[in-house]
Amino acid sequence: MRRLLPEPAADVDPYEAYADAPALRIGMVMSVDGTVTDAEGWTDGLGGDADFRVFRTLRALADAILVGAATVRTGRLGPARLRPDLRARRGGPPAPIVVVSRSLELDWTLPLFTAAETPTIVVTSRAAAAARDVPVQVVAAGEHDVDLAEAVRALREDLGHERLLCEGGPALATALIGAGLADELCLNIAPALLGGARHTRLLNGLPGEVALDPAALYLDEGVLFVRYRPAG
Repeated sequence: MRRLLPEPAADVDPYEAYADAPALRIGMVMSVDGTVTDAEGWTDGLGGDADFRVFRTLRALADAILVGAATVRTGRLGPARLRPDLRARRGGPPAPIVVVSRSLELDWTLPLFTAAETPTIVVTSRAAAAARDVPVQVVAAGEHDVDLAEAVRALREDLGHERLLCEGGPALATALIGAGLADELCLNIAPALLGGARHTRLLNGLPGEVALDPAALYLDEGVLFVRYRPAG
């Protein structure tokens, strides 16, 4: 990985490059024309090995990993795992996956809930938590809808997960940015134009403009890795 900004440098270690993790960062990959899914409808093939290296690094640096319920319902999201080298640098097991779900309409037999080395957590509203028997730890935030600000406070202050990473999908990322909770957007731009009918936007219905400042820019195997932080 090469660093282009702020000062050019070669052979940058991604773990060191991203080690100054803020309270809440969003990490997502997209094509040059702005879609976050590949031709098959998934993110897997967009950024190749370079994207996966940063993806794994961001996970290793996080204390908890937030994902939206729609991502979980695809059945493709398994428990977090760490390669031996990243486990050694992290000094422990992987961070828990934290599923944000308004309805709790989830398949509790998925390995994400039954076979995670670090048990999965679910964030939902107090009304949904009271109405269902959930087999994993629940963080109830908000009465009838999920209050993301309250949820973030609970994850950090009550459970001790200081550094949060959101991996999407677009609805959750949009909600976190719209609520002013995101401290950094780590955007990995794959060298591809996808076009076509299958297009998933990076964000979904952001209520207004959010100004960003580029904090760092890296290049690896044609993928541009941009770290944006809210302006001001």
